[in-house]
Amino acid sequence: MNRVIVIQFSTLDGVVEDPDGSAGTPDGGWAFRHGPEAVAGDKFRLGTRLDTGGLLLGRRTWQLFARLWPGRSDEFSAKMNAAPKWVASRTLTDVDAWPHSALLRGELTAEVRRLRRERDVIVIGSTAIVHTLIGHDVVDEYRLLVFPTVLGGGRRLFPDGVGVGDLRLASVERSGAAALLCHERVGRQAGDG
Repeated sequence: MNRVIVIQFSTLDGVVEDPDGSAGTPDGGWAFRHGPEAVAGDKFRLGTRLDTGGLLLGRRTWQLFARLWPGRSDEFSAKMNAAPKWVASRTLTDVDAWPHSALLRGELTAEVRRLRRERDVIVIGSTAIVHTLIGHDVVDEYRLLVFPTVLGGGRRLFPDGVGVGDLRLASVERSGAAALLCHERVGRQAGDG
């Protein structure tokens, strides 16, 4: 069954804001301070899901990625560039800068449920989208690359007042200075929600 998979860089205290420093926040760039081995390539172990699934991105994440990924040609970049990309934006009218991109036209949660019937939906970054999907109980799996950094403040993956219920640790793996934690919803069959 197809899944909605959220992938995020995270600090030890759950902050997901500005891991690469591109947003210019005071503490931004925290993930990249740990060296390229923690962030390069397929660090979220997506593998064939990039061949058969699609990427869901918000406007800011899509705009950043559209500047970075199309010019890259390594194996992982080729998969990212070839994957279908759905962009959730109320302001963009053109997403031609990154091939295989399309704007989502309907209500976000309904569109994600529709897309999930066809293939895996991989949500990269795009915290506002993730918060909406969490609030509507649509996320099946979280893959978090957790770095040994504590910021004490910033936008978190799970905001106060939004619960997701119980999760099951599916796997844990070291990735440079970070740890890749994969959690699945307890009691959920793939595609529920």
